[in-house]
Amino acid sequence: MLRLWQGQSPPLITNQFNSLEFYFTDKDESGQRLDRYLAGHLPEISRSQIKSLIKMGCIRLNGRSAKPKQPLSAGDRVQVSMPDASEDVVAPQDIPLTILYEDSSLLVINKESGMVVHPGPGSHDGTLVNALLFHCDQLSDTGGANRPGIVHRLDKDTSGCLVVAKTDEVHEYLTTQFAERKVSKRYLAAVEGNPPLDAGRIANNIGRHPVNRLRMSVVEPPLGKYALTDYKVTNRMADCALVECRILTGRTHQIRVHFKSMGCPLLGDEVYARPKRQAVPVPRLMLHSWELGFIHPTTGHPMAFSAPIPREFQPFLPSSL
Repeated sequence: MLRLWQGQSPPLITNQFNSLEFYFTDKDESGQRLDRYLAGHLPEISRSQIKSLIKMGCIRLNGRSAKPKQPLSAGDRVQVSMPDASEDVVAPQDIPLTILYEDSSLLVINKESGMVVHPGPGSHDGTLVNALLFHCDQLSDTGGANRPGIVHRLDKDTSGCLVVAKTDEVHEYLTTQFAERKVSKRYLAAVEGNPPLDAGRIANNIGRHPVNRLRMSVVEPPLGKYALTDYKVTNRMADCALVECRILTGRTHQIRVHFKSMGCPLLGDEVYARPKRQAVPVPRLMLHSWELGFIHPTTGHPMAFSAPIPREFQPFLPSSL
């Protein structure tokens, strides 16, 4: 049977921090799935919450991260740590995902415009993380309780390629590649007006806006962090242009801030422009994470992925794309 280590009955799960330790000792019940067995012995917690807690790393088997379907054996030790009120349990949700690639180590998603990557203030469900928890049996917990598997982010209204880690080791390996600028990131952006050059490099520091804390802005060193964007204009039109961008750093709102500083804010950008006053009306923020390349953490092979160009970009595309 499964029993509390200290011989007490399992307490009701509340918003305060709870830490429990159990031993699985019944040989006759060996082979049962971890999530199902806990659901039967902790009725105060729903099965979906148990699944989330396992994937968040709050439930560990013999001191290690586990999978919901992992079978139990006699002598196993199960530790349950409930997050406090500031770390709400993220529930799995059956939300469709467009998966470009998946294996036992990672998956690459084509994120839709309008989807928030992880829960936060004002976005408690319907996020990519909610969808990932439903789809995946295992996600890394390196990023924290609300960000299982999340190695990097895309803004809510940005679409395209995003890589997700299934294990902590893969997460760490990918994070190192991002930090060392070994990840190739290519974006498509439709901007207001026309950049002065057909190709160029934007290099400066980006930091929090001194007045509007929801925005970022170009700042003078030593403030902010260094940001580097290479761009090429692929199509010029009367009141706008389509540009390809390669970012060598990953600062918050980097492309949006850089083109705003050039006098060419992105079309549909409600933070750094006024879309209703832009000469070219668009239905969304015109930024797409088009291509993503990295070294596979397990095989060591170079991987390259491309997210199909959304239909909203069709009016801006040259004949060559």
